Amino acid sequence: MRVIREYERAVIFRLGRLLGAKGPGLIFLIPFVDKPRIIDLRLLSFDIPRQRIITKDNVTVDVDAVVYYRVVNPIDAVVKVQDYITASNFIAQTTLRDVIGQVELDELLTRRDELGKRIQGIV
Repeated sequence: MRVIREYERAVIFRLGRLLGAKGPGLIFLIPFVDKPRIIDLRLLSFDIPRQRIITKDNVTVDVDAVVYYRVVNPIDAVVKVQDYITASNFIAQTTLRDVIGQVELDELLTRRDELGKRIQGIV
């Protein structure tokens, strides 16, 4: 027996096979047979560490960012990716490098909001 909070879902595996997502509320688990993986559905964030990126006009800029994310489908977050938090971090870092590497410094400074929306659309 386990209590799942309003903002959580439990993805249950029974003997290694996906049983489904349960919660919120009281759920019943068979000991040693059912393995729950608790997923937080709230809006969460992580920092992208400062990285040095070369723009299209060969200017080096130091860039850091914050990523806000929310798990929409807890089953996909557990089954389709080994570690969805690390995968999201890597995707955000590579997307940031890719988008900034395609623009010149002037464009980066003047169209910051547009570039942010472009990165958000990719991630």
